[in-house]
Amino acid sequence: MRILSQFTIRWLGAMLLFGVLLFPLRISASDLVEEAAVGIGVTAGNLWFVPIKAIAVVSGMVAGGLSYVFFGGDAEMATQIWEDTAAGPYLITPEVARAAIGKRPELQPD
Repeated sequence: MRILSQFTIRWLGAMLLFGVLLFPLRISASDLVEEAAVGIGVTAGNLWFVPIKAIAVVSGMVAGGLSYVFFGGDAEMATQIWEDTAAGPYLITPEVARAAIGKRPELQPD
């Protein structure tokens, strides 16, 4: 017993071929290598960045609290310390990494 008829198989094959020819994938080997390198770099960067950022945020919160106590309740100073140390980003993303290195014409799509 056949599940799909010969006509259905040919029709699906023709539609698949039509779709591939009409909408070709624009992926080259260099794009794949670049994406893999960016992924590896971002992951390696986050292995260092996340713990350091956590330590900086916690120490900033403590420093802000101590500055409030030692400077006679100066909430403006404590708030400024908290805002500076708690500001993002908390993770390195590909967008953050690209913004950090700036525009590179050789990496821009044509």
